[in-house]
Amino acid sequence: MEKERHVLVVFPHPDDEAFGVSGTIALHIKNGTPVTYACLTLGEMGRNLGNPPFATRESLPQIRKKELQNAADTLGIKDLRMLGYRDKTIEFVDEEVLASHIGSIIKDVNPSLIITFYPGYAVHPDHDATGAAVVRAVEKLPEGERPKLHCVAFSNNCEEEIGQADIVNVVSEVVDIKMNTIRAHVSQTQLMINELAYNLENQDPAAMARIHNERFWTYKL
Repeated sequence: MEKERHVLVVFPHPDDEAFGVSGTIALHIKNGTPVTYACLTLGEMGRNLGNPPFATRESLPQIRKKELQNAADTLGIKDLRMLGYRDKTIEFVDEEVLASHIGSIIKDVNPSLIITFYPGYAVHPDHDATGAAVVRAVEKLPEGERPKLHCVAFSNNCEEEIGQADIVNVVSEVVDIKMNTIRAHVSQTQLMINELAYNLENQDPAAMARIHNERFWTYKL
């Protein structure tokens, strides 16, 4: 993996980083690249409350905040920024306001690479709105100063409409870090982690492909 000047990760929810990009983040950090993670919300509207439930609707924001910090610590992220937006409302935030906020972070950390969702192909409205605001923020920069944009897409029609992934990072050497990052979000992943670990132990092809390979599409401005 190419060493970057700085990687900026922008997602709306705690645990968005865990499944699709935590291996890539871990590899960048292993390579000595600094990583900033800007997380827009605390995922306070998440449906899972643990299994058996240990959170309430009132306590979930603080629990997920702690889980997010634990995940960042697991990955070795030193610069975690919680931006304070409300879960499930990102699509209603004025895009120019959000783009300006993200733009201020870009100006601060000067990334050579930004990782976010591919707008229109990331299923959840918060995902799509976050990706669109990142794209808008990058578009505002002079062409010669724009960082690369690597986007996560997983809607059913993404390959039909935007083609095969441009980048596939094999993250096998940091898969333990990836699994521990997923585990850190215990309120959301308790139900699935044991099944996932079992499938990996038995080398289920779908589980192996999902965990060991992380796919990205380059966004063409």
